[in-house]
Amino acid sequence: MQSISFSENIENYIEENLGSEFLKRYKEFYMSDGVQYLRLSSLIEDKDRIIKNLAAQGVILEQVPEIENAFVVKDENKIAGKTLEFILGKYYLQSLSSMLPPLVLNPKPDEKILDLCAAPGSKTTQIAELMNNRGTLYANEISADRLKSLVFNIDKMSLINAGVLKSKGEELSKNFSNYFDKILVDAPCSALGILQKRGEVSNWWNIQKVEKIVETQMRLLVSAVKMLKEGGEIVYSTCTLTLEENEYMLHRFMKNYPVELVQFDLPVKSMSGLTKYHGEELNRELTKTHRIVPWEINSEGFFVSKLRKIGETESKKKDSFSKSKNRLMNWKNRDINNYLVKLADYYGIEPDVFEQYNYLMGRDDVYFINAEWESDDLDLFVRVGAKFGSLIKNNILQLNSLASQVIGKYTTKNIIDLDDKAMIDIYLKGGVIKRLAGTPGQVIVKYNGYIIGCGVFTGEGLKSQFPRPFRTQEIVL
Repeated sequence: MQSISFSENIENYIEENLGSEFLKRYKEFYMSDGVQYLRLSSLIEDKDRIIKNLAAQGVILEQVPEIENAFVVKDENKIAGKTLEFILGKYYLQSLSSMLPPLVLNPKPDEKILDLCAAPGSKTTQIAELMNNRGTLYANEISADRLKSLVFNIDKMSLINAGVLKSKGEELSKNFSNYFDKILVDAPCSALGILQKRGEVSNWWNIQKVEKIVETQMRLLVSAVKMLKEGGEIVYSTCTLTLEENEYMLHRFMKNYPVELVQFDLPVKSMSGLTKYHGEELNRELTKTHRIVPWEINSEGFFVSKLRKIGETESKKKDSFSKSKNRLMNWKNRDINNYLVKLADYYGIEPDVFEQYNYLMGRDDVYFINAEWESDDLDLFVRVGAKFGSLIKNNILQLNSLASQVIGKYTTKNIIDLDDKAMIDIYLKGGVIKRLAGTPGQVIVKYNGYIIGCGVFTGEGLKSQFPRPFRTQEIVL
């Protein structure tokens, strides 16, 4: 059981705007033990096997009936964030409430999708999976530190349909006008719905800080509507309880921009949005929005809404794009094809597997992304797709460990199975398994039926190529 401190500012706000009974129930809820949830990746092919393997480690999953791939986690040993399955992106630890905005967005592979405030990546990765790892997804984040978390999670979940932008979301409409089919604006907020995770909120929360956050939220929404195609949809969500950041924000926004609220259902219990603010009658259409009450679904407090663009907007879009220094190539392009042919022969991959992707070549590295992904200017992105491999001596393209988890299922040779925990422990720590010998060269490494990554046989043994960012995490085998 945890003890949560509610500041006087927070208590007064909740009591005045949501009532004393709400405040009482809210405190009781966060004094109780929380419920942990996870989202199984929809890209994995054998979910039952993953569930069984986790159960053998003491991590018991119970299906949430209303949401496919959502599970309650029973984890007495507290290892759900340390299993090999977690490190390999078989699942993502995510609150039930957080899973709702991507479901409401309902992205499709044939649409251009933007996640405007993407880090750390829970909703971005869920959107990518709902698109079946296809189509065009842009994920934007301005904070350099949070951007690292976003890229880390995209890589961990083996996603190849996302381009990552580092821009102020409020200014992104200068680059995109009437461009996207759907946009998620999961806006930065005052976090009153997630006090169990962000207890420090009590230290700074006051209405003046909320008003400053509201200014940013409004600019983000204005930017989003300018980037949206007419007829397109915005899902606006927050993890806070205030009217200023939710209903009153939309009330003001709808007065000045050509949008309408869209009715939608949620797969969990919710209450309709509020239509009064300090005695002022708000737009009655706000009843189409949803408030998630924490104790009603055993998860975080959230606000979710959907807007449709019903008229034209103008934005300060660049008149033209500068000529990009970079370009995507299909697999037949002569600059990449020779490398791919050699790689296909080495790993016994049918060459047409590589038709599914386009490639971006740097001086030493090659990135890949699904062939349907589109962009007018690659120079806007800090990263396109995922790392495919590195160019090494003798004109060889050496496969990246993360790429092996995407295409490894197509390989038929140069694969090695590690057969005990001692060897896999050395591999996951980036070491050399000295008691293994093989023909010099790269291999794909498997363990317990999973493709783990790549390794290289040298004179010493099998040298791990497990990605460095993942080696810092404790992994329980």
